[in-house]
Amino acid sequence: MSAEVINGKELAQDLRDKMKVEVEALQAKGVHPHLTVVLVGDDPASKSYVSGKEKASSEIGISSEIIHLPKETSEEELLDVIDDLNNNSNVHGILVQLPLPHHIKEQSVIEAIDPKKDVDGFHPVNIGRMMTNQETFLPCTPYGILTMLKSCHIDLEGKHAVIIGRSNIVGKPVGQMLLNENATVTYCHSRTKYLKTYTTKADILIVAIGQPHVIKEDDIKEGAIVIDVGINRLEDGTLTGDVDFSRVKQKASYITPVPHGVGPMTITMLLQNTIQTAKGLTASEG
Repeated sequence: MSAEVINGKELAQDLRDKMKVEVEALQAKGVHPHLTVVLVGDDPASKSYVSGKEKASSEIGISSEIIHLPKETSEEELLDVIDDLNNNSNVHGILVQLPLPHHIKEQSVIEAIDPKKDVDGFHPVNIGRMMTNQETFLPCTPYGILTMLKSCHIDLEGKHAVIIGRSNIVGKPVGQMLLNENATVTYCHSRTKYLKTYTTKADILIVAIGQPHVIKEDDIKEGAIVIDVGINRLEDGTLTGDVDFSRVKQKASYITPVPHGVGPMTITMLLQNTIQTAKGLTASEG
């Protein structure tokens, strides 16, 4: 057997086509969804991510602005910028690109963003709402993973999902979101002993550790669904995931590739969250 490949690039494009229609409908009502991204410093990867977000926004009709601040910007100055954006009714979504320079506390910045404009889904209020299975803005990468699973009509109820990785951005929230869908969830991480005893029991294996090809075909059970969140650049410049794709594909039932897997879905769900904020502000103002 060979797994069905869940192509995130194609799914993301389908979703963006629908979002474009949704944005046009909002604009016809006089609502113009707007995303502001704050970038501090000159980290090349961050600059690349930010330009990708700007391009994706414009493709579906969301207006966007990048506020590029020097690396030396103080935490207080950054918090003032966020405060201005919180109070600007024309700004629907606020995203501060991470990581930040070491002298700025990430948590202080995340908590300063109005939860109603928190399109990254990282504010403790939104995380708390997600934990208690309430309507909220979901973190973009886990939201993308859940959307990919649902696009394949995979029934999550009762499935054993094993998450490798416990970051606040991917591992922890994706496990909680699967729990909210009535899956049984096991978290594994760098201190987990006998990792293979868990991975080989997984109906759904989600790998987010940033180590190339750490998961081989012997690490999964026959017919498992494998979601690869890792993005690793090899010495020859090619991108690869945390999963040995060509081998694991022969044993899994579904698998995501790298590139063109989870990555394109992350920005797509950011756009979805931005549209939702625009709708929410409209409803509260109306």
